[in-house]
Amino acid sequence: MEFHQAPQTFVSQVDLKVSDLERSLAFYQQIIGFQIIKQTDKVAFLTADGKTPLVKIEQPDNVREKQSRTTGLYHFAILLPSRKDLGKILQHFLEVGYPLQGASDHLVSEAIYLADPDGNGIEIYADRPASTWVWNDGQVHMTTEPIDAQGLLAEGRGQKWEGLPSGTTMGHIHLHVSELEKVQEFYCKGLGFNIVTRYGNQALFLSTGGYHHHIGLNTWNGIGAPKPADNSVGLKWFTLQFPSEEARQHVLENLRSLEVMVSEIEGSYFVEDPSGNRIQLNI
Repeated sequence: MEFHQAPQTFVSQVDLKVSDLERSLAFYQQIIGFQIIKQTDKVAFLTADGKTPLVKIEQPDNVREKQSRTTGLYHFAILLPSRKDLGKILQHFLEVGYPLQGASDHLVSEAIYLADPDGNGIEIYADRPASTWVWNDGQVHMTTEPIDAQGLLAEGRGQKWEGLPSGTTMGHIHLHVSELEKVQEFYCKGLGFNIVTRYGNQALFLSTGGYHHHIGLNTWNGIGAPKPADNSVGLKWFTLQFPSEEARQHVLENLRSLEVMVSEIEGSYFVEDPSGNRIQLNI
């Protein structure tokens, strides 16, 4: 997990809006395998190791169902420590009969896709060793091929599924955006990420420290897609973890030079990308 700790900048937590907190808690505990570390009537914090929150779910007042063809969450991605862990959770999904949306071999990783009861997209994946990733001119080679499901299941065979292992982390986030030019400037010149893959003129993948991607951006909901309503189901914000206060201050200076509005709320800094996706800047 060296790509998800200092000195890298990475996604550490995703905050989601849901329509029914209790229904979502049942899903995130029983199907995904999270534990609750803190809960109120409208909010719950979810963890894999019993102490580090990875997902926060919140039920807003007058919540609206997920809006289509908007900016916002495409999926958040839960990174498991090993291929064996991925095989175990795949077997669990098959046993409980929860519908999957797909499963792919991306060469750098193997991934399973599904959605929560509100349609918030989720990827659960395991990385292949970084030494096997293929780079050409600063671009990592990723593709989408059929997954070796039988091989995965064989890895986890005979292993009891007991929820998410303690080494689980938030691997990356993938967002719908309304265009790519200004968004690229924001994430690269502003937040300090590097482009590691382009998919034509419709998607960008960004990282720090040579990871295959911490952030994905796409225009698959259409150029000019609007921002969803504040009380719509979906992404509230995601948190970027910086390695130091010095690194965060450098990014804040870059954002201000780009005339990006930075809000400070109770000691926390928040910004919005040009497509309205909100980000907390944390240390």
